[in-house]
Amino acid sequence: MKKLYKIEEGRKIWGVCGGFAEYFGIDPTIVRIIWGICACLWGVGILAYIVCAIAMPNKSEVVGNNGKYTVNSTEKNEENDNNNENKN
Repeated sequence: MKKLYKIEEGRKIWGVCGGFAEYFGIDPTIVRIIWGICACLWGVGILAYIVCAIAMPNKSEVVGNNGKYTVNSTEKNEENDNNNENKN
């Protein structure tokens, strides 16, 4: 399953546009232009960017060294709790 994250390498501000570009498989410049137009015309782009920058994890938190998605500790603890409940 694909995950949405902020990029760390090649970021301009917080890596949000680069993360969206990787998720959709398009050039980051296109995403930055679209985001900039939304910010200039409606102001929504600025607020959306800040919300995404806070809410989205960094790529290193989502993708492991082998390039595969990792499970964070919270999901792992919930998974262990569910397995323990099923055994009882």
